[in-house]
Amino acid sequence: MKLLFLISLLVFILNLNNILLMLLSLELIMLMLYIYMVKYLLYVSMNFNFILVYLMIMVCESVLGLSILICLIRSHGSDYMKSFIIM
Repeated sequence: MKLLFLISLLVFILNLNNILLMLLSLELIMLMLYIYMVKYLLYVSMNFNFILVYLMIMVCESVLGLSILICLIRSHGSDYMKSFIIM
């Protein structure tokens, strides 16, 4: 599990040119954090309200990221960072 988390961090750092790969690696990082939180809360207590809030935030983040990606692809034609200037 820790290896998968570190690999996803490495992919996120190395693929700064492709937005789609950045979003996929960010989702993998969020999923690993979710799994770690579930494991921790199983050992500590049975209160899963925070996990549901985290899951909702994770879904909203992915929807916003994909909608921004679609807008950028429609306006610039690709998802590479070199094809447009972000200020």
